[in-house]
Amino acid sequence: QVRLVESGGGWVQAGGSLRLSCVVSGGVFRNYGVGWFRQAPGKQREFVAAITWSTASPSYADSVKDRFTVSRDLVKTSVDLQMNSLKPEDTAVYYCAADHFGRGSRQEGPYEYWGQGTQVAVSA
Repeated sequence: QVRLVESGGGWVQAGGSLRLSCVVSGGVFRNYGVGWFRQAPGKQREFVAAITWSTASPSYADSVKDRFTVSRDLVKTSVDLQMNSLKPEDTAVYYCAADHFGRGSRQEGPYEYWGQGTQVAVSA
């Protein structure tokens, strides 16, 4: 059974940084595409970043490009999201998700496995 566990959330002032980690267990990690999504209060969940399994190619939402970096560690079987220059509008619950076809999609549909989420709060 595949399991995803996020960590690293917390509170930070605007302009600060946080690093989220998503540990994937129970499957063949190198085969998975992993995405990060977030959901702010009263809003729909939205795509943040993703990384494909074959080439580790990253993709980002326009709102986080040049501020966030997604990377993976095959030894730790984790995918990290480094978040810099955080803004109050980045406040949300952040979820990681895995797709065993390795696509790293921007859409939620292809992802079969989801973590429980980690809260990020950015104050002005």
